[in-house]
Amino acid sequence: MTLNGESMLLMHGRIFDGTGDEEIPDGAIWIEGDEIRRVGPVDQFDDVDQNVPRIDLGGRFVMPGMTEAHSHLSYFNASSLQDLDMNCTAETTTISAVLNARTMLRCGYTSSHSFGSLHAVDVAVRNAINSGMVPGPRYVACGRDVLGTGGMIDWNPDHLQLGMDGLAMLADNPWEVRKAIRSIRKSGADTVKVYLDGEGMIESDLPGELSYTQEEASAAADEGHRRNLRIISHARSADAVIMAMKAGFDVIGHANYLNDEALERMREERHRIFVTPAIHWQVGLYSNGAEWGFTHQALDSMGYKDEIAETINSVAKMKAAGIRVLPGGDFGLAWTPHGSYAKDLQNFVELFGYTPRETLLAATRDAGALVDFGGKVGTLEAGKFADIVVVDGDPLSDITVLQDLDKIVTVIQGGKIFHNALDSGPRFDLSAKPGLKASVERQFEAAAG
Repeated sequence: MTLNGESMLLMHGRIFDGTGDEEIPDGAIWIEGDEIRRVGPVDQFDDVDQNVPRIDLGGRFVMPGMTEAHSHLSYFNASSLQDLDMNCTAETTTISAVLNARTMLRCGYTSSHSFGSLHAVDVAVRNAINSGMVPGPRYVACGRDVLGTGGMIDWNPDHLQLGMDGLAMLADNPWEVRKAIRSIRKSGADTVKVYLDGEGMIESDLPGELSYTQEEASAAADEGHRRNLRIISHARSADAVIMAMKAGFDVIGHANYLNDEALERMREERHRIFVTPAIHWQVGLYSNGAEWGFTHQALDSMGYKDEIAETINSVAKMKAAGIRVLPGGDFGLAWTPHGSYAKDLQNFVELFGYTPRETLLAATRDAGALVDFGGKVGTLEAGKFADIVVVDGDPLSDITVLQDLDKIVTVIQGGKIFHNALDSGPRFDLSAKPGLKASVERQFEAAAG
């Protein structure tokens, strides 16, 4: 069988196409090049040339590749701002990001939307993925974070004169904000993240403490949109959400606390905006934070217990209002490690009350609309990119099956098989052997025998 040929036919799968329609119990997907040519019941494919390679899926669950909507490929499971700001170099960060991209694709996430980058690593990794140099999700790259003096991640005391070389760009007043965004545009980023308020463990900028004025936030959105950039926000409080909505931001990160005005503004623009609660930041802290000194007692004193409860209430209100709320768990910190992305799907079911079907639609169709890519990702339909995941299990009855890599038996991106563990079809795993290493090993094998 030709590996990653120009055409292949996946047969006998239970197809969840991501459109909202019912599954096809015994379906097939015809792939040509990097696109899907046809999806439907298997008996509708008798006309496909017999020379087209067939892969028998054995009744397994087939779904669109997922999109991780709140990701940090350049974060390397750090446990502090010092790790991100001081204890790294651009070179080592880039290596980590390449490995993280490979991990994300292997987990069935064929697209990703960045929520902040160290240095210009996102742009470099995106370009490498697009050129085929390294495997990874289709990537919407972010620039360095933009924030005002004393904003959430402006953590280092002034007397140390450390600067903010890799983590963020400090910009005060509307014209400095515009300059920062112009610089990020020059670097080649797709999006800009702006911090509008703070975080429970950052004493200099707590949740609800606005770190920008409305004039500065509006300047950020205006400048970004003039330069064809998407503008995303760190906005935990209702006031920060209102500020982002007034300015015209495109993506609201967190939205933990909402009042009537914030909710109504989002509801009115629900067809334009997206929200990523990223609640696994808090859930991961409660589950794993003690290893890094964040006991439950300490977290409660910082307000995280109340924040989780408020986030659950806020998401319920946004869901009822028809606002697109997307999985994406702020992965890349020590308590939200890379490779555990599907845990946020579990959060949607167990904390937010989404059904597994609603959760999968949010992670495929809706998150695919966020990253866009010409409208060609998020569903399994003719003309869309052939980004496909085959699961040995039923995520519609148990969403946690997607956390088990042994159950993610096939990952296809753009018609190319990245991972396949099925008996039918080419059996290999590009995630296990980077291309150069595999090439060198083949040379040694040939020489040996």
